[in-house]
Amino acid sequence: MADTGEITQLLSAYRDGDRGAWDRLVPLVYDDLRRIARRQLSRHVRALTLDTTALVHEVYLKMARQEGLQVRDRAHLLAVTACAMRQVIVSFARARTAEKRGGGEAPLSLDESLLSIEDQAEQLLDIDRALQELRRHSERMAQVVECRFFGGLSDDETASALDISRRTVQREWMRARAWILEHLST
Repeated sequence: MADTGEITQLLSAYRDGDRGAWDRLVPLVYDDLRRIARRQLSRHVRALTLDTTALVHEVYLKMARQEGLQVRDRAHLLAVTACAMRQVIVSFARARTAEKRGGGEAPLSLDESLLSIEDQAEQLLDIDRALQELRRHSERMAQVVECRFFGGLSDDETASALDISRRTVQREWMRARAWILEHLST
C-alpha cells in the first residue's frame, strides 16, 4: 500500500492545478481501484460486458477530465471513485436496457474478460433509483451506501472518507439498507 501522506500531497498538488499529479497518483492507488471495481462488478452485475480493468480506466478518464475535483485524502478518493464507478455501471446498464428495447447501436466492448448485463440491468437500475430516492431523504445515508456497498470500504474507511464517526457509519449503514430494501420491495 502506498504512503497515505504521499497520496494526500499529490491530491493537494492536483487541487492546486498540477495536472501531472493525477498521473503520479493513480499508480499509487491502482490496486485499490481494481479491488473496488472487482467488488462492484462481482456484486451487482453477473452479466456485464465490462471488466475490472475497463471499469477502472473508464473512471480514471472520467475523473481526470473533471475540473475542480476536490478530494482530501486516500479514503475520500476511494469513496469518490466508488461513486464514479457506480455511475459508469449504471450508465452502461441504461444503455443496455435501451438496446433491449430497440436502441439499435451495437454494444461497445470495453475489453478483456467479458460478462454480459442482460439479466441484471433492470435490477441495477432499480437499485440506482432507490439510491437516488435515498439521497433526497438523507444525503449522508446515500454516501454511506456508496462507500460501503458500491466501494467496498470498511466502516473505518467510510468514516474517514465522510469525516464522521465509525458508529455513525454503522448506524447509517443499517438504516440505509433497511430503507433501500423497503423501497425495492414496493
